[in-house]
Amino acid sequence: MEYLKLFINGKWVPPSSDKYFDAISPSTNELIGKIPSASREDAAKAVESAYKAKKVIQSMSVFERANLLRNIAEEIGSKKEQLAHTLTLDQGKPFYSESIKEVESVIRGFQEASEQIKWLETSVISTQDLHKKAFTILQPKGVYAVITPWNFPLMVPTEFIAPGLAAGNTIVWVPAPSTSLISIKLAECFEAAGVPAGVINLVTGSGDTVGDEIVIHQKTDAIAFCGSTKTGDIIAKRGASKPQLLELGGNGPTVVLKDADIEHAAKTIAKGCFTNAGQICSATERILVHNSMHDQLAEKLVSEAKKIKLGDPFLKETTMGPLNNYPVLKKNIEHAENSRERGSNFLIGGTKATNQSSELYFEPTVITDVKKESLYNLDETFGPVAPIFSFATEEEAFELVYSSQWGLASSIYTKELKSAMKWAEALPTGLVNINENSNYWEPHIPFGGRTGKSSGKGRVGGQYAIKEMSDLKTITLDLH
Repeated sequence: MEYLKLFINGKWVPPSSDKYFDAISPSTNELIGKIPSASREDAAKAVESAYKAKKVIQSMSVFERANLLRNIAEEIGSKKEQLAHTLTLDQGKPFYSESIKEVESVIRGFQEASEQIKWLETSVISTQDLHKKAFTILQPKGVYAVITPWNFPLMVPTEFIAPGLAAGNTIVWVPAPSTSLISIKLAECFEAAGVPAGVINLVTGSGDTVGDEIVIHQKTDAIAFCGSTKTGDIIAKRGASKPQLLELGGNGPTVVLKDADIEHAAKTIAKGCFTNAGQICSATERILVHNSMHDQLAEKLVSEAKKIKLGDPFLKETTMGPLNNYPVLKKNIEHAENSRERGSNFLIGGTKATNQSSELYFEPTVITDVKKESLYNLDETFGPVAPIFSFATEEEAFELVYSSQWGLASSIYTKELKSAMKWAEALPTGLVNINENSNYWEPHIPFGGRTGKSSGKGRVGGQYAIKEMSDLKTITLDLH
């Protein structure tokens, strides 16, 4: 069994505590590696390393940083199949339909960042004084603490690391414990691509230990986090004096109006519910449908759910793997029981799958008669569920929309442009997709939560993330 190491200051080192935890494959329950359980001392060393490396990356020109990002993309591309294999082993998502695509998105993420930073422009500002010139430049913030989740353990880190490097920052990265094996394999690509020592550091272990240390360390300049709202709130308080880019929970509504193309809506909504076994912050977890379309949509979603093939994520025919971990399985069971107690109707699923190689498989689930007070409405399920709420009037629909604390992503289905724009402007989320499921996103598009909601702050996505991870400096020049 391989005992893996931490990546600090360009070197692979064992944890100072000499403690490790097990990496367990969610699809088989097999031990696949021993992950270093780092201490606060290890995390502090990583921050110190990143602090010293600031002068290295900040001495690189924009075009040199762009070349480094391109080298990373090429290195990841050369290991695409191996990375996808480890991703499936470690996270559980299907190899052919999802893991390969995630690695390809990572490659694009670094490629696009290498181009975006070269052509990103700032402004020259008009002045009242004819003898003055004013202009702006972008500068790196410094040492970034980056903490990432287990649902997309390659793509989410890319959303922070690629723009962070493009902007000239150094990185201390703490990945989710349950997918640390694939994180280490990605860090190996950074090393092979020639990332200078200390510019990217990887520290694995408990979030309340190493994650907390990199957040509060006095030499950490800024924080980027993707994960649950509960953890995000803790991080926001612990790092209160530092710039923060937080992508948190979501339970945004999908609204299906009475004039929607129901066939198209059902097919795309099903993808929003069941891709990655529903373990996506922008997943379609609240489906609000007009009474006149309710039965049709429910029937078609059941039909789509029946097409899903649970099983070994390495088989081509498999379209859904297991949930990643036991806490998320427990939450799915609790939400189903909560909804049953309130009289909801489970048309399909709602239980753990049987005859699978692991207890973490959960049946694709479609529920009707979901109540406003149910956990499906009030909480983020993070599972393969399609809870359907019905409404008769716009007032009823908006009451349901605003009953959720989250404001990340939503969607609206209608054939009328006027209705589409009215709802798009009114929905309280940072992203609204029209006639497409709430999961639709491309890495260069801005993505993030809505002010006043619990889905975070700031924007990831292309040049928007580069700007978030940069300081805008104004310079004035007296030419008198």
